[in-house]
Amino acid sequence: MAPEQSVKNIVLKGIGVSPGVVIGKAYLFDRRDSQISFYKLGKASLVTKEVKRFRDALRASEAQLRDVKSRLSEVAGLEPLHIMDVHIMLLKDRSFVRNVVQRIKEMSVNAEWAVSMTIDKYRELFEKMEDEYLRDRFSDIRYVGQMILRHLAGRRQETISSLGERVIVIASDLSPADTAQMMIDKVLGFATDIGSKTSHTAIVARSIAIPAVVGLEKVTRLVRTNDDIIIDGAAGLVIVNPDPEILHRYEEKKRLYQTAREVSLKYAKFPAVTKDRYKIQIGCNIEFIEEISSAITHGAEGIGLYRTEFIYINREELPTEEDHFINYRRVIGVEGLHWSTIRTFDLGGDKYFSDPKLAKEMNPQMGLRAIRFCLQEVNLFKVQLRAILRASAFGKTRILFPMISGIEEIRAAKRILSEVRDDLRMEGKAVGDDIEIGAMIEVPSAVVIAESLAKEVDFFSIGTNDLIQYVLAIDRINDRVSYLYEPLHPAVLKLIKEVVDVGHRAGIHVAMCGEMAGDPLYAMILLALELDELSMNPLAIPKVKEIIRAATLRDSKKLLKEVMKMSSATEIRELVEKTMREKFPAAFAVNGS
Repeated sequence: MAPEQSVKNIVLKGIGVSPGVVIGKAYLFDRRDSQISFYKLGKASLVTKEVKRFRDALRASEAQLRDVKSRLSEVAGLEPLHIMDVHIMLLKDRSFVRNVVQRIKEMSVNAEWAVSMTIDKYRELFEKMEDEYLRDRFSDIRYVGQMILRHLAGRRQETISSLGERVIVIASDLSPADTAQMMIDKVLGFATDIGSKTSHTAIVARSIAIPAVVGLEKVTRLVRTNDDIIIDGAAGLVIVNPDPEILHRYEEKKRLYQTAREVSLKYAKFPAVTKDRYKIQIGCNIEFIEEISSAITHGAEGIGLYRTEFIYINREELPTEEDHFINYRRVIGVEGLHWSTIRTFDLGGDKYFSDPKLAKEMNPQMGLRAIRFCLQEVNLFKVQLRAILRASAFGKTRILFPMISGIEEIRAAKRILSEVRDDLRMEGKAVGDDIEIGAMIEVPSAVVIAESLAKEVDFFSIGTNDLIQYVLAIDRINDRVSYLYEPLHPAVLKLIKEVVDVGHRAGIHVAMCGEMAGDPLYAMILLALELDELSMNPLAIPKVKEIIRAATLRDSKKLLKEVMKMSSATEIRELVEKTMREKFPAAFAVNGS
């Protein structure tokens, strides 16, 4: 009997989290847990044995992670190793362990049920958060919990090392340990039903250069083991059982991508200097310390934005000054980076789960967050500032205050910073001498009063993600209006130009750290606006540098002059896309723009 005919050219769209094109056979990876068992413990001696069984599972899970980390250390960089450390730390987290043990003892239930209840409690906390990045951190707890449950059931995690051929892994979800194992087993790529760009799994995939697409919702229902699969990690596409014509096109696209990547990385270490000798600094945006090695590899000159919110997650107690200091010390003074910009935490309202007394806000994007929260919770603010100032003694440091909307806020923040500096010096603690203070320009009112703000700070950093949504009155995560989110809108361009012009008249440095800075399509426009620094995701750096080095400031200014005459965002985009394709045909043929 002939085998069932496979459906051809099933195209699925998800979230591309690690770029690249791979073509290969699918392997359906199923590590879903069976039904969690529940039973009551009778005698006290059984409770003691159950606590021991739980602790044995913790040790077995840690040993498994350390085994993966040991083998991975021979073939990978620091990022996945650090994430393995995060999961090992979660296994040792006293609060997590205490909660499970307490449930076993007080409720007299089996360890599986106690672990499951504890994980569910964490889920409730994380699901209340508006911030996608913070919500995604729950996945780390879930992965660790699943590993403990497998060991309690006497099962080790399913592996793919015995397959004997390179495959594309298809799964409902993957842990960072799963993803790291793929590096060891030389997996081609992976696709999952769920996930996001900010998960640790996505970061591991990018760091070890495994093309990956997540958030596909139904890939495990549509794909069978041995199906032919194409993954386009840049476009976020998965094609199942492609026909010969599609397969040929993607084989060519794969070749072009690999060639372009080699060329880009070849020039990653060169400065971003145009043909007519105009230089712009290139920084890197990071959320995790683990991303620093990738920033250096891809050509960052400094850290243009370190988002510090992650320090507050996965804890029941607030981070101490020492917790902060340890993190900043690993960012500041790193060999190969000339400066580090530390943004004070942008948390508040219902995003700040460590303080349950804070009420949920109707509109947290415009509520008590960022600098507003810091100025209300001064003691918390001072803890962070003390740590930053202590770390500043080890290298060039810039402190960036987010969501500045008025002159009072920047003056108050500076006053608190000055008090903290004086306290540290009285205590005999070293503080850097050349710290620069910056205001993040992401609120329209900050643009209007930029001339006054420029007298108070050493630099501006334009956060285009929020600035664009505030200016255009668009919630950028609302799919129904996201099509209106347009960085090339004339209002947006005029505001950016105003900030740069004001900053330069005042003699201060002007950077851009929003997503707009890392999109190659906007490179000539941003050059023409004469920003001093662009800061972006590390993977975006080589391509942006490549385009800048092939461009001229003169041609860029000609393009900007034409753009600034236009009143339609659609017309502006058409002109910019046409110009970029004509001037850089290879670059824009590769990324599909």
